[in-house]
Amino acid sequence: MKKKINSGIVYSTNPSFSFNSEEEIINTLAPQQQNLIVFLDKKARAGKAVTLVKGFKGKDDDLQELGKFIKTKCGVGGSVKENEILIQGDFRIKISQLLIEKGYKVKISGI
Repeated sequence: MKKKINSGIVYSTNPSFSFNSEEEIINTLAPQQQNLIVFLDKKARAGKAVTLVKGFKGKDDDLQELGKFIKTKCGVGGSVKENEILIQGDFRIKISQLLIEKGYKVKISGI
């Protein structure tokens, strides 16, 4: 949930003033410019392994699309939360290969 940023403006006497509460539109970087980190996480998950993909810079819709692509190729469940893709299980190698095939720069952490 995004909060509106009003920068402290409450009232303006300028009749042509228009308040734009929208933040800058973030464009998704090309895959060659993305530096993604793929790693395994077991903390606060009752010992169950989850593969995380961090470092995506771009729109939420593009991140959701990439997460869906990874989930279907791996055949497992997962989600996209807080600019991270979570995939159930240890799929570091497979996910990194899929991302490299799509043109992303990938670094595997924890091997």
